[in-house]
Amino acid sequence: MTSVTASYFDGKTSRPHRVTLSVDAGIAAITGDAERTCAITELRVSERTRNGRRKVTFPDDAYLEISDESAFDTLLAETGYRDSAVVRMQQSWRKALAGLLATIAILVLGYIYALPLASEIIARALPDSVERSISKGTLEFLDQRILAPSQLPQARREAIRQRFQRMVPPREGAPAYEIVFRKSEIGPNAFALPSGQIIMTDELVQLMDDDEQILGVLAHELGHLHEHHLMRRIVQSSAIGAVVTVIFGDVSAIIANIPTLMLDMKYSRDAEREADDYAIAMMKANGVPLSQLASGFEKLRAKQGDVSPYLSSHPSTAERIAHIQSAR
Repeated sequence: MTSVTASYFDGKTSRPHRVTLSVDAGIAAITGDAERTCAITELRVSERTRNGRRKVTFPDDAYLEISDESAFDTLLAETGYRDSAVVRMQQSWRKALAGLLATIAILVLGYIYALPLASEIIARALPDSVERSISKGTLEFLDQRILAPSQLPQARREAIRQRFQRMVPPREGAPAYEIVFRKSEIGPNAFALPSGQIIMTDELVQLMDDDEQILGVLAHELGHLHEHHLMRRIVQSSAIGAVVTVIFGDVSAIIANIPTLMLDMKYSRDAEREADDYAIAMMKANGVPLSQLASGFEKLRAKQGDVSPYLSSHPSTAERIAHIQSAR
C-alpha cells in the first residue's frame, strides 16, 4: 500500500499539518499532525498542472496539498482513479491541438451551415410587431440622413403602384407590400424593409426608359420579401440579440443597430439568385418579356460607377444577367 506525504489544511486556520495519506479498501486515511478518514468517493482531486501542487479536497473543504507527486500518481493508479478525458487531452499537445482544430471546424461549419438555417427559422418565426418596429426605425433613420420626399408627380407614382398591383404573384403566400417613393443621395436604387415597404428612389425611376424594367426591379424586391432575406441577414448579423428577442420579446437591442447595419447590408449569392428567380417567375406569369428585367439590370450596371454601394440589394452583374437571359 502506497503512502504519500502531504500538508493538511483544516479550513479553520492557515497552519499546515504534516501528514501521511494512505488508502485501504476505498477509505482514505491521514495520520501525523492530524488524523481523519473519508471514503475516496467523497474526495475531489484537482487537475494536474505543470507547476502547481495537486490538491485533495474533503467534503468540508479541508484539503491536502500533495508533496510527493510521483507517489501520489502511484496511489491514484492503485485506487483505479483516472483523469477526465479533457484533462488527459490537456496533458498532450497533440490532443490539445486536435481539440483546437475540432473546435475551429465546429465553429466554421456552424457559421456556414447552422447559423443560416437557424436564422431562417428565427426570421420566419418572429412576430410582425418586430418587423414593423425594425422597419419604422430604419426608415426614420434613412429619412433623416439619406432620403428625402419624392419629387415625382403623384400621378406617376400612382401609375407605377397600380401597374405592379395588377401583376399576379408567381407563388402562393405572396407577402404584403407597399411601394414607397423617395428622392435619394445614393442614386438609383431600391430595397425592401422587413415589414413590406419597397423603397424606390426617384433616380431609379428616371433611369429606366420603360415601366416594365421598373416592374422587374419591384418583382426582385418582392422576392427578397417572400424569402425573408433581410430578416435572415439581420438575424445572422445579430444572432445573440435575435435570441434575446425571441426569448424575452425585447427588440430594442436589435432596433438600435439595424439602420447602421443596413447601410452595409449585402445579400449572399444564393439570396440574390432566389430573388432573381422570383422576379423571373413573376415576369413570365404576367407575360412581361424577361429582356426588360435584364435591361433594367444592364442600366444599373452602366450606372454602377455613380451608384453608392449603400443599400445595394441587387448588384448588377454579368452573371446574373446571363442567368435571366438563360431562363427565357
